[in-house]
Amino acid sequence: MLELLNPVVLSVLVLVVLSLSRVNVIIALLLAAVVAGLAGGLSIEETFGVVIDGLGGQGETALSYILLGTLAVMVARSGLTRKLIRGVMPLLRGPRAAVLFAIAGLACFSQNLVPVHIAFIPILIPPLLAAFDKMKIDRRGVAVALTFGLKAPYLIVPLGFGLIFQGIIVDAMEENGMEISLSQIPLAMAIPVAAMAVGLCIAILVTYRKDREYLDPKPLANDASTSWDMTDANDLKWRRGDYAVLIGLAVTLVLQVMFQSLVMAALAGVLVIFVLRGERWTDGDPIVDRGVGMMGTIAFIMLVASGYASVLNETGAVDSLVASASEFIGDSKLLAAVIMMLVGLLVTMGIGTSFGTVPVLAAIFVPLAAAVGFTPLATAALIGAAGAIGDAGAPASDSTLGPTSGLNADGQHHHIWDTCVPSFLHYNVLLFIGGVTAAMVL
Repeated sequence: MLELLNPVVLSVLVLVVLSLSRVNVIIALLLAAVVAGLAGGLSIEETFGVVIDGLGGQGETALSYILLGTLAVMVARSGLTRKLIRGVMPLLRGPRAAVLFAIAGLACFSQNLVPVHIAFIPILIPPLLAAFDKMKIDRRGVAVALTFGLKAPYLIVPLGFGLIFQGIIVDAMEENGMEISLSQIPLAMAIPVAAMAVGLCIAILVTYRKDREYLDPKPLANDASTSWDMTDANDLKWRRGDYAVLIGLAVTLVLQVMFQSLVMAALAGVLVIFVLRGERWTDGDPIVDRGVGMMGTIAFIMLVASGYASVLNETGAVDSLVASASEFIGDSKLLAAVIMMLVGLLVTMGIGTSFGTVPVLAAIFVPLAAAVGFTPLATAALIGAAGAIGDAGAPASDSTLGPTSGLNADGQHHHIWDTCVPSFLHYNVLLFIGGVTAAMVL
């Protein structure tokens, strides 16, 4: 009987029972790992640390993305998102500029407070298209506003996706020999984010302030996510599942702050929703499948990018590249910062995600920044800004695909010319200037 108390046996038994109970395999594996760790004398923090170490480079990021995607699907399946949107509908009236700033502010919540990423856009935007057209709002301005909300929060707020992004910067810098704390990253990113805010103001108040006419609305796609009736009283009713999701989000938010671990926080939030019957255990597979579908591509890009950065370091070619670049740059920090931002722009535009770009950039930037004499704070600003600079405007980026998915519901919004190009022009130029400025003053 004592053998049954062996951490390995106990953990396997838990895994078998959960699996037979039709609990999703990812959640079952994580819970079984927790049981093994606690039974073996490890603390909960040590257990998750071992799990993450076992995943390899960027494993924490990939797992965080999948769990956060699962949580986002649970929020989307509940009525909570619609209730939140109904609550802010009064803000989406008045002058056009006020409407666009309100949309940008609402989008900001999708990255940290209610981490649903781009899942809110197909719910919020299509029903508003007729109102936008009546107000003669230029949808390019809406696209730029949404892109700001999808990017700026994770650059500066260390919660939700911001905790992932900023954690990647810290880990990537440490792996390449430069120490910095997570609490310093928001300070490093303050100037680049301020530059983005300037770009948002220019787009709303100057570039897209004129009237723009659209054709008579075409029928929207027959999709439950885009056809809900904003006058339906059922959307106002609070159900048990809504409260469960709300409590799960609160638990996720609190644990992020307490433990600085999104894996632990997101898993706890998901479990709370299941335990409070916000979702049924038997629905775990389709929920996780949708979560992986939403975030899985980026998660695997993280893993591949980490492996790619490891190969760069293993070849030893980074040292020779840094030596050659140092000879060309000399003592000019300004020239070094400009070159690094250009490299970031090219790499991020190619990869399509700032999250996946950071490990690659850090492998090159950290040795070069150290050779030139940049501080860790300045180096973090360069890596963060260079990682973000191509994301706003990249055709394959969620920051552009998300807005287009909502604004093109009636077929009158072009992905490249109405989302990518406006976002690129209003954010990347100013991010470039902001990144270089931050590097010079920090």
